[in-house]
Amino acid sequence: MPPALTLYRRLVLLAFGLTAFVVVFGAYVRLSDAGLGCPDWPGCYGKLSPAHAAGQILDAHEANPHGPVSMPKAWKEMIHRYAAAGLGLLIIAIAVLASRLGGHAKVSRRVAWLLVGVVALQGMLGKWTVTLLLKPAIVTAHLIGGLTTLALLAWLALRALGVERLQAGGTGGVAPRLCLAARLGLVLLIAQIALGGWTSTNYAALACTDFPTCHGSLWPQADYANAFHVVRELGMTADGELLSNAALTAIHWSHRVGALLVGVVLLVLGATLAKRQGTERLGLALTGALLLQVTLGIANVRLSLPLGLAAAHNAGAALLLVLMVSINYRLAAMPARMRQRFVALVG
Repeated sequence: MPPALTLYRRLVLLAFGLTAFVVVFGAYVRLSDAGLGCPDWPGCYGKLSPAHAAGQILDAHEANPHGPVSMPKAWKEMIHRYAAAGLGLLIIAIAVLASRLGGHAKVSRRVAWLLVGVVALQGMLGKWTVTLLLKPAIVTAHLIGGLTTLALLAWLALRALGVERLQAGGTGGVAPRLCLAARLGLVLLIAQIALGGWTSTNYAALACTDFPTCHGSLWPQADYANAFHVVRELGMTADGELLSNAALTAIHWSHRVGALLVGVVLLVLGATLAKRQGTERLGLALTGALLLQVTLGIANVRLSLPLGLAAAHNAGAALLLVLMVSINYRLAAMPARMRQRFVALVG
């Protein structure tokens, strides 16, 4: 294997691992109310680290001991920024190497450069998350951007590792409807992750504290109009009034209903893959990850959202996304000739 290709593969795997850390740690930062631990960007009170800004941080904390600024919160926020900056540099290096390697079968230049664009947008969303004071639409978009980065790096890693793709149709091939089911499952999972992000960024995770009902009902009173109005401040309606409990209930209950729908689709897909030769491990992994995620979701409601379990629920969503990207990568829902043209296009 050429040295440049070996380096490329190692960088992709390293970036994938770092992205997983950034996504999960970012959720931990948000859930521990440290998202404004440094109220400016990209530094902390204009300094390189919280240690250099200790005076300003201590003054802010003394003025408002229960506010968003403290030394531990500032370090959490800045560690997340340092890791994200390192990831950005890694992705630029991957794109440059991909260009040098040209049209190698294990490399995709276009996806690599697409990642550079995604990470640049992520940097801006990270800035706006702070400067616009945690607007739900911005924070949710930042979460989706992080998971998009993770999904694209998973795809690059699978290709760099030379993972075999299964052809649709033909004797012994994958049934086209199974491929379509995998695509549908991925789309539904992405929508559910976005809904979960909206639930988290609006602090609606405990709008319903009972399970399986919500406020003792399977169809609780809810305000869906204000719940899903995107352009508004945190905790406020578009008209500037306080967001009601009914609106938070609508967000939470929608996430639960979505989880039921996605759960059924992925459970059937996982069981089908587990019965098929060549995809057994993916099917079992998907089923196991799904059951774990459902368990974590229920536990978060019943145990009033402990920080560790809440962060683990975010990690579970990332794991499901990576598994669904892997499944869709393996199930090539096109004849070989069309697949070759597509690979040539994206390569």
